[in-house]
Amino acid sequence: MKKDINHIFYFPHKPEKIWDYLTKPELLEQWLMKNDIKPVAGHKFQFKSGPAPQIGFDGNVYCEILEVVPNQLLSYSWNCGPEKGRITVESTVIWTLNPKDNGTELTLKHTGIYSTETLVMYDAMYAGWASNAKKLADRLNNITK
Repeated sequence: MKKDINHIFYFPHKPEKIWDYLTKPELLEQWLMKNDIKPVAGHKFQFKSGPAPQIGFDGNVYCEILEVVPNQLLSYSWNCGPEKGRITVESTVIWTLNPKDNGTELTLKHTGIYSTETLVMYDAMYAGWASNAKKLADRLNNITK
């Protein structure tokens, strides 16, 4: 069973500002997780947070940058599982930034969550992305446009 996560968010900020919050580790950490991201194709990095064993998540997400178009598109693999090194979710996150109404429409597509055994994780990630986008909005609202 294929399950994708699709969200569209609007921010009253220029794409360059949103891009910074997607690609600079210290800014990305403010609304998502600790990380060592670099927006360079082929760069391998990790997100780290507290474990959530109830959904089969050990707190580690193993990623690789797949595509980078500055201020427009960022995609990376998103692989995680219940135990360090044991991957049960192999998926892809795609961020698309489009200038709109003096701000930015930010589209998130998280694809590749396929098996029924990962549906609990899918539900948590679906809600989690929306919750984290609210954190991003709160951060952005505390800065100038």
